[in-house]
Amino acid sequence: MAADLDVLRSGAAEIIPADGLDEKLALGRPLRVKLGIDPSRPDLTLGHTVVLRKLQQFLEAGHVAVLIVGDFTGRVGDPSGRSETRAMLTAEEADANARTYLEQAGLVLDVERAEVHRNAEWLAALDAAALIQLASVSTVAQMLEREDFRTRYQGGEAISVVELLYPLLQGYDSVAVEADIELGGTDQTFNLLMGREVQRAYGQEPQAVLTTHLLEGLDGVRKMSKSLDNYVALTDPPDEMFEKLMSLQSDALIPKYELLCTDLGPADHARVVAGLADGSIHPNHEKRRMARTVVDRYHGAGAGEAAEAAFDRVHKRRELPEEVPERPVPATVIRTDPHRGWFLYVPALLEALGVVESRSEARRLLAQGGVRVDGESESREQIPLEGQDLGPFIGSVWQVGRRRFARVGPVSPG
Repeated sequence: MAADLDVLRSGAAEIIPADGLDEKLALGRPLRVKLGIDPSRPDLTLGHTVVLRKLQQFLEAGHVAVLIVGDFTGRVGDPSGRSETRAMLTAEEADANARTYLEQAGLVLDVERAEVHRNAEWLAALDAAALIQLASVSTVAQMLEREDFRTRYQGGEAISVVELLYPLLQGYDSVAVEADIELGGTDQTFNLLMGREVQRAYGQEPQAVLTTHLLEGLDGVRKMSKSLDNYVALTDPPDEMFEKLMSLQSDALIPKYELLCTDLGPADHARVVAGLADGSIHPNHEKRRMARTVVDRYHGAGAGEAAEAAFDRVHKRRELPEEVPERPVPATVIRTDPHRGWFLYVPALLEALGVVESRSEARRLLAQGGVRVDGESESREQIPLEGQDLGPFIGSVWQVGRRRFARVGPVSPG
């Protein structure tokens, strides 16, 4: 079957063995191309889409895209890049996250044409004897060759036996689906190579491995991750997605975002890299194009332009968004003090409006100057009132940071 080898190779960080992809394609049949994603958190980010897009490319080239949602391995948690043991998910948490992942993966991958599995289908059925057989594939010494395990071992940090089993369980997935090729980020290289060893042990031809580059997060340094709060979620609303992308800290990453997260392609990527280097392309102009393109990709044509207009309305002209949610607030935001009389307790108000997650966050933001009322900075935790009446603040718009707005609605009892 003919395949566009350049497309399949594009964006690849490494192919193992070097001629592995060519050898598999030479078999002259549709290849079984595996990608496993553990549902450790409920949402997918742009970082996840890099390898999902690669799987879609194989699907479009006529191969079998095998997507495995690790509802079983996700309960253990991938130790890759971890400096400590990850807390195990419950079966219920893993199942809920798995459902969300499948829905969101459909924004990138044609899941109707793909072969989709949850690895509990086969891993949950392993009995003690089968697990012992699987564990015999590797040695502790081989596991400690892995950098994160070695670092933790040398530093006296705990490594659970379950974590040592994780690469073997992921490798058994390749046996279960008879994978010809496995895809993953560069942080998955150890696990993917272990899949080759497990397949050999179970009498299968070892898979070829194709790794993709990791996408740095909005901080421009670390891998995109929800736990690091440097991410863009696929479910982010258009305005929020655009604003997050405009906050990307490194202009040097603009071409990489375009290459890995859009369909602009390698030729456009080369043009942008050269233009940013010689000054013929302005970074802010290109960042805007990148952000519009990504928003269009996940919210439809024209959504990026609309989000850009909303961004400029708020951040360039200091105007309010077109739609600000109005929320009722409990009467408990109004308090009294024997010495000062009635006052509005601002942390409680911000929490009620849903623009902060906690009152401690509200107090911190007030102290840092991160709160505005009708466009004016507000730092007070207690604002005097004329009696037990919130009237002057009904309809006022409170803003936290750059993205969170809410309008004070009527006072509700409680």
